[in-house]
Amino acid sequence: MGVEFVPPEDRESDPGRPAEKQRGPARFRRSQVQSSTTDQRLLDSRGPSDWVHADPWRVLRIQSEFVEGFGVLAELGPAISVFGSARTPRDYPEYALAEAVGHKLAEAGFAVITGGGPGTMEAANKGASEAGGVSVGLGIELPFEQGLNEWVDIGINFRYFFARKMMFVKYAQGFVVLPGGFGTLDELFEALVLVQTNKVTRFPVVLVGAQFWTGLVGWLNDTVVAEKKISPSDLDLFQVTDDPAEVVRIIKAFRDSN
Repeated sequence: MGVEFVPPEDRESDPGRPAEKQRGPARFRRSQVQSSTTDQRLLDSRGPSDWVHADPWRVLRIQSEFVEGFGVLAELGPAISVFGSARTPRDYPEYALAEAVGHKLAEAGFAVITGGGPGTMEAANKGASEAGGVSVGLGIELPFEQGLNEWVDIGINFRYFFARKMMFVKYAQGFVVLPGGFGTLDELFEALVLVQTNKVTRFPVVLVGAQFWTGLVGWLNDTVVAEKKISPSDLDLFQVTDDPAEVVRIIKAFRDSN
């Protein structure tokens, strides 16, 4: 079972619960937990000059994350990356929707890759696992440690966001994006940019939850396209649906046509 995600405010009300953080393969508790993350320390330019001299050695750690990810996922087979909010409660309709999406993808023969956390990610992993599919979680070191949810069959914990993002793209034949926050939007737009600029072979991007995405799609069309920041054809890089079965149909139709 994965480590239960407990928000910081809940931890304060339960002093008996040990503070805990995963950093790569290592786990720290109590006084050994650092408040900063590996990504933060890498990008922080305000420290003493010895950080500069240490940076070349970080290349080996970064390299190890790519080697580990490539080694674990190389034989995964057809897979779909599913993104969505870590904050989605289990009794919300979005949780059930994500679970259904994961279930349908697994039934269609796809492994399901998520960020491995709670909320929507947990739901998609659960749906895939209960359908007998392969459920993958790519975790990340964060100040508010989440750990991998209990439905992850293959799990990798990353220190660096960019190494983790590579795995989402390299081993997926498509992206499914459910309602979420900054992290979900970051992953969505990075995927669209990679497709738009031909950095990856064009693959389907499906937004699930029409009501949630309507405002964003309208803004892209009425403002971004209207001001010629993107081309009208760029809106064809994604599709929107509320139906988990339609998600699979879109992905399979795209695969069969290429």
